[in-house]
Amino acid sequence: MPRLPDPELQAEFYADVPTKRLLAFFIDTLAIILLVAGIVLLTALTGLFILPFLIFSVSFLYRAITIARNAATPGMRMMAIEFRTLDGEEISTPLAFWHTVGFSVSLAMPLLQVISIFLMLTSARGQGLTDHMLGTVALHRRAGT
Repeated sequence: MPRLPDPELQAEFYADVPTKRLLAFFIDTLAIILLVAGIVLLTALTGLFILPFLIFSVSFLYRAITIARNAATPGMRMMAIEFRTLDGEEISTPLAFWHTVGFSVSLAMPLLQVISIFLMLTSARGQGLTDHMLGTVALHRRAGT
């Protein structure tokens, strides 16, 4: 059974992960904007009538599906980070779903997002609020994976 790297003995797995998560967030946001724009164009602009719902739906599905399939969003993959459980296992589909729910709720409630960012910057493994609640962690991808 794989184990998570120790944050004190193998700090390189956690170095700069909060910064990389922020950069991944911007990359993923750009991808979501492009997907939503494509959908709006394909619907002959009628998608504009449900734009908030469309943005939420595309964002939710994008995150949940990509995390479930690859343990990371495309932005996270570009930044060479991935999610793991505290046991070091890849994140499961239900866990990816709940992680996306937690992420979405924290985006909707700025105080929770501030708490999450504070936790990422101060915890040994750089875990956000949702990570703490679900027992997940973002870390640098292991060599060869």
